[in-house]
Amino acid sequence: MKTKIYITWLAIAAIPLSAQNIGINTSSPQASLDINGTVKIRATPSAPSLPGYQLLAVNQNTGGDFQVAQVNPQLIVNSTISQINATTGVSTSVYAARKTNGTTLIDMGILPNGFRPVNFVTPERTLGTTAVFSDTDYAYVVPSNGVYNVRFSFRYGFGILSSVLPDSTGVAVLRNRAGTYTLIDAKSFDGITINSQEITLSNETADNDFTFQAGDRISFGITNASVLDPGLIGASQTSFHVYKVSN
Repeated sequence: MKTKIYITWLAIAAIPLSAQNIGINTSSPQASLDINGTVKIRATPSAPSLPGYQLLAVNQNTGGDFQVAQVNPQLIVNSTISQINATTGVSTSVYAARKTNGTTLIDMGILPNGFRPVNFVTPERTLGTTAVFSDTDYAYVVPSNGVYNVRFSFRYGFGILSSVLPDSTGVAVLRNRAGTYTLIDAKSFDGITINSQEITLSNETADNDFTFQAGDRISFGITNASVLDPGLIGASQTSFHVYKVSN
């Protein structure tokens, strides 16, 4: 009898299962292995590095079919810095521009602390797409909500003046949110006295992280700009960069 049972079991085990779905705690399996319950794995090998490996993630859709799928680890990194350009692999929030001559400060009417933006234009872009910058008001247009790093550097003239500028003159970053203008960062040029000679160190940088909303317009310029010599402004060098660091 034992021999007959053993032979019967071998015959059942030999039946191909490739075309069958197996269910645990379900009478109608929807996949090759459909487990209606929790899964415990007592031991797994350690991956030596992320390249070449995929993560497993659960798609929690409304139908209750929590399907497991492969996820490239890079997708998780990308999601933290907003959308990634499929062609360049660079975050679409990144923008950088530089002026080495021909700087002009644009008078846009009454702005906080006599602020005037630098006339950055698209041809001076060193990185980024035209979609996130406006040549109309010379502003970076925030593409999505999140935390952004903003760095703005300005060297007035040749960086040293044989006089002291007013304390309110320096580099600044302006935010325009739905028509409301706010200086979100500002640093005055430094003044020192050397052998009774008053000197201005007119080379300054503002570098900070900010929380922005989609559609915010960010401008880079100088406060109390009316006291500056247009000739020295034209010889100035300036640059900025913006990129999203977190959602």
